[in-house]
Amino acid sequence: MARGKDNLISGACLAAFGIYVISAAAKLPYVSEVGPGPGFFPLWIGIGLVLFASALLFASFSRSRSEAKRETQSWKTTARALAGWLAMMVAIALLGRIGFALSFVALTTFLIVFLDRRSPWLALGVGAALAVAFQLIFAVALDISLPPAPWGF
Repeated sequence: MARGKDNLISGACLAAFGIYVISAAAKLPYVSEVGPGPGFFPLWIGIGLVLFASALLFASFSRSRSEAKRETQSWKTTARALAGWLAMMVAIALLGRIGFALSFVALTTFLIVFLDRRSPWLALGVGAALAVAFQLIFAVALDISLPPAPWGF
């Protein structure tokens, strides 16, 4: 668990980002002729970010100082978190080259195998199932195209 100071910094950054998202979404139409407009989802995501940031800030202020002093930061935990962020950045960079599905399967597999230390077969199954679910939700149900791979999907 993160220390109180870490929660305070994380909560402040998350709140600032949430406020930015809300301000950017406020410039977009909230509704359109056929349903939610382009500002609908970003506005609610920004509101959710601010709410979660408030909870994080509250948690950082409610902890006692003696409890915060007893905890020590584990570099192993920090390295795992940074590895997760790095994997996410690599997956985003690969979207244009290998497509959404394969990039998402690779990201999910890495997170499950290396960070959660589970079976590679489980990781591949979960990654493939989630990639198919995203394809069905976005490409089929919502008619929103995801970045395709050079071979078409």
